[in-house]
Amino acid sequence: MRLALFEPDIPQNAGTLMRLCVCMGVPMDIVEPCGFVLSDKNLKRAGMDYLERLDLMRHMNWEAFKAAQAGKRLVLLTTKADSSYIDFEFRPDDVLVAGRESAGVPEHVHRECAARVTVPMRAGLRSINVALASAMVLGEALRQTKGFPA
Repeated sequence: MRLALFEPDIPQNAGTLMRLCVCMGVPMDIVEPCGFVLSDKNLKRAGMDYLERLDLMRHMNWEAFKAAQAGKRLVLLTTKADSSYIDFEFRPDDVLVAGRESAGVPEHVHRECAARVTVPMRAGLRSINVALASAMVLGEALRQTKGFPA
């Protein structure tokens, strides 16, 4: 299991997810360009002293990321999915892909991901914070695959 952030643009969210990945033993991928410098003080504040223990791969763009993940199933977290993450069957080698806070992902990324899942929520609302939604989906994926740390 991996968590990938597609062109993240809020350092506090990225830092929070980096900390989550360290605590859960989940490697992280960042698909660049980022909307911030990876040494940003807000990123470091959110990630605290956990960041030095993060298993992180940076990719210059989507194509480089896809090449590095060849053979793995990419599961996109999106508000534009019909399937709830609760009803989805995760696999231990899935790569969960979270989009940009400001714009999600482009249409070609939607097409190139093998699956798309959403977090069900009340009608009339746009979305849940990307860090919270990612944590919810990652938690369910780890539960299903028995991937939580011992």
